[in-house]
Amino acid sequence: MPLKKLTLKAGVNKENTRYTNENGWYVSEKIRFRQGTPEKIGGWTRISSSTFLGTCRSLWNWITIASANYLGVGTNLKFYIESGGAYNDITPIRDTAVLNGPFAATSGSAVITVTDTAHGGVTGDFVTFSGAASLGGNITATVLNAEYQITVVTANSYTFTASATANASDVGNGGATVTAAYQVNVGPAAAVPIVGWGAGPWGSGGWGVGTPAAFPIRIWNQNNFGDDLIFGPRQGALYYWSNASGLTTRGVLVSSLTGASDVPLMQNYLLVSDASRFVFAFGCNDYGSGTQSPMLIRWSDQESVVNWTPAATNQAGSLQLSHGSKIVTALQTRQEILVYTDSTLYSLQYAGPPVIWSSQLLGDNVSIAGPNAVALGSGVTYWMGVDKFYKYDGRVQTLRCDLRQYIFEDINLDQADQIFASTNEGFNEVWFFYCSAGSSTIDRYVIYNYFENNGEGVWYYGTMARTAWLDSGLRNYPMAATYQGNNTGNVVYHEYGVDDNSTGTPVAIASSIGSAEFDIDDGDHFGFVYRILPDITFRGSTANSPQVTMTLIPMQNSGSGYNDPISLGGNEDATIVRTATVPIEQFTGQVFVRVRGRQMILQIDNEQLGSTWQLGSPRIDIRQDGRR
Repeated sequence: MPLKKLTLKAGVNKENTRYTNENGWYVSEKIRFRQGTPEKIGGWTRISSSTFLGTCRSLWNWITIASANYLGVGTNLKFYIESGGAYNDITPIRDTAVLNGPFAATSGSAVITVTDTAHGGVTGDFVTFSGAASLGGNITATVLNAEYQITVVTANSYTFTASATANASDVGNGGATVTAAYQVNVGPAAAVPIVGWGAGPWGSGGWGVGTPAAFPIRIWNQNNFGDDLIFGPRQGALYYWSNASGLTTRGVLVSSLTGASDVPLMQNYLLVSDASRFVFAFGCNDYGSGTQSPMLIRWSDQESVVNWTPAATNQAGSLQLSHGSKIVTALQTRQEILVYTDSTLYSLQYAGPPVIWSSQLLGDNVSIAGPNAVALGSGVTYWMGVDKFYKYDGRVQTLRCDLRQYIFEDINLDQADQIFASTNEGFNEVWFFYCSAGSSTIDRYVIYNYFENNGEGVWYYGTMARTAWLDSGLRNYPMAATYQGNNTGNVVYHEYGVDDNSTGTPVAIASSIGSAEFDIDDGDHFGFVYRILPDITFRGSTANSPQVTMTLIPMQNSGSGYNDPISLGGNEDATIVRTATVPIEQFTGQVFVRVRGRQMILQIDNEQLGSTWQLGSPRIDIRQDGRR
């Protein structure tokens, strides 16, 4: 028999059996397709050794007139502006109290109790003390006058762990004029499932125990207004940071700015329109009301952050949507703002006075998984719904997905608010990150490449822990937020190098791809493979001797239940005649193997520091070997 050329279809398809997807790919890990062939994705490296507190779910990049390149970083604990690799804490202050003798210490303990009537804090909040006097021993004024994270005891007291341990001399109370500056309440890093009565099957759980989380998962919304930043937590107020005030100055309430009028008290999403610069608040309170209206849209006057009062002399206004129960998110696209409710997609367009902004219904019975589950790629909007994917290019369409069953049969929709999407425009990709069914944190991604396969698009997937992603043209590489443990995280540049350098110590990235089953002589006769002519390049590798492992996995008969139990995951029901695994290096011309079967699977694996690879069209030398 002549040499058999293995040129497989681009993309990974798991919508049917492994045999049905003949001449295609079936499993993948940290690979992408380019020009129809698979290759390892690029590496990543941290932008600096600095870290931030909490889990980041919001990134926004902008450049000031003076060419300062800023990155807004919103976590469940704080809000930062990154500049030059440093994370500057600009978390707003929600309340400032002057306390009289609030501290109480216990000898031998670093835990300090603070008394403050109706302090309004939640466990995990941050407070900064000033003006405190020494308690008389190790708990000095320097120890007290610092920032601490609190644990709530009652509505009138809380504790914090000081940087020193009290001794018998610490009998003071800190003095009569202690100032406590409380930062905005922290939020959960993940959704807290409801437990107790009503959370499960009828009769399960104890009566009256278990309630929903007091706050939704903390997601900051942010957008620059010229040099400055307008931002706020979901279901929280609007805050403003002025570039002129400097990176050491915290954000302040928009309602506290000069000229503020009818500023929304809360919002579920905000953005600044490019058309005439209106500030939008989605899912906010109505004028004169303190109650949130989840389907209400309000906008400020043109070129104003502070004036939200409609008048004949300005363009401030509001609009109530009717389809759905809440606005989930919004996205600015060409000549329109797309507004997603939990069941409908609307288009918001600037119409000028007297209407100002008008809405048009684009699609009904349309879902979106979470507030960050949408991305704009090459002029087309893509998003993840609760059971499928969509795109909008002038009309709303279901997006064909060759991994739909794989994704939605193993996804934790209780953590749907964590789902996020973004682009990697350099490779024509839209990335979607989500939690698998057994995880409460992001651990998986799926990629849609809208350019491959003659523009019809292909899919591939893998595992990766990220909490936010931003593909910005203002920096050289896409940025993603990682969680480093101990309640800290950092930002990494993706497609930077070939290794995982998120901690400062490079680690090899494990990449692999496995084909579907392909027939030997149409699956009638057994084939004996005795030689492989690999076609693979290692361009871009920094290792001296880069290599991959190429594996041929033969089968006596096709069967969708078969998976290699070691490398590919699955059951062990099928019979493996023989598996040939060989190392392929940069100048390997051919390798000799002894493999016999009717169908085979080709697998490529690589986990080597400093190496990257791209597969071409390998060939196998086959001899017919009978039917038994």
